[in-house]
Amino acid sequence: MRTKRPLAFAAAVLGVTFTLAACGANTGGGDEGGAGDTSAQEEAAPNGKVGVILPETATSARWEGFDKPMIEEALRAEGFDPDVQNAQGDVQKFTTLADGMISQGVKVLVIASINSEVGSAVAAKAKNAGIPTIDYDRLNLGGGSDYYVSFDNVKVGELQGEGLAKALEGKRGAQVIEIEGAPTDNNATLFHEGQRNVLQPLYDNGTLKLVQSQPIDDWNNQKGGTTFEQILTSNGGKVDGVVAANDGLAGAIITVLKKNGMAGKVPVTGQDATPDGLKAILRGDQYMTVFKPIQEEAEATAKLAAALAKGDTAAADALAKDKSHDPEGNREVKSVLLEPYLITKDEVKRVIDEGYVKASEVCTGDLQATCSELGIS
Repeated sequence: MRTKRPLAFAAAVLGVTFTLAACGANTGGGDEGGAGDTSAQEEAAPNGKVGVILPETATSARWEGFDKPMIEEALRAEGFDPDVQNAQGDVQKFTTLADGMISQGVKVLVIASINSEVGSAVAAKAKNAGIPTIDYDRLNLGGGSDYYVSFDNVKVGELQGEGLAKALEGKRGAQVIEIEGAPTDNNATLFHEGQRNVLQPLYDNGTLKLVQSQPIDDWNNQKGGTTFEQILTSNGGKVDGVVAANDGLAGAIITVLKKNGMAGKVPVTGQDATPDGLKAILRGDQYMTVFKPIQEEAEATAKLAAALAKGDTAAADALAKDKSHDPEGNREVKSVLLEPYLITKDEVKRVIDEGYVKASEVCTGDLQATCSELGIS
């Protein structure tokens, strides 16, 4: 089920589409597309239109930098006209975008929701209109999508736990602060579950000491930094390691550590392998991140959409061989769960070699010599 293969073409994809993403351009949008030859468009996209709604841009660079261009490319490869929009963290906008795509009669609707409530409501509307839906990256608890494509998110958390445990090895009683993702995001719950699979036994036997664990509403980086600072202050300015649920939160935490002269001395975890996260790792301010090959996620979603658009549930089921439990809906959701990877300083080169981040985005200024030592170019 999990295809592990080089993604050399991803760099070319990103090279073409990063500019579009930065300008907010979307396939099928803008004045230019309105006056086009309809028959030519139909020939270019014989399987019709697929709608994709992404959640936001404020807390992670991945949605516009990686997911959007890669989903567009993967859907085009399956003969679709992709309509990829971003709700910018606005629940009402998410609903409005969904209503527009449903009224246009998209063949499939792909939902990376802001929260389970809005995601489930959108899935129900689509179902009533006879449009199949795919939960993308985040499972909508209590929702109605029959399929889900993501990474093994418990494994993501386990990698974060393993990374921190390794970084603190030999420091018995090391004090740990956990800054988690949004409590409304099921992925954040799974990340925390995975972290605790590794760290709870260490807390229990005294190898590590948990100071406090705090979820952050909306994955808000600023709030995460402020919350971390408050916990740090209440703990007498002491911390030996930090679980940060993603690179955005890690960056905010590192800012606080720098202010206190502790950056580089306190290992911090992360996730998403963003350019800023990788730079922080190369500088020694962040210990690790989790690399999720989003190209694989995009391609799996596009292939699943192609099967659903044809009404071929047998083909869809053959792709979605995993199961994800929805505790609110008391159901098992057919899933494609891909494998994540732990990235420390010595593995940063892999992310760049596979085309997810350009060397020019990471190997700047004071990091040029470090990149050269690691063979990153």
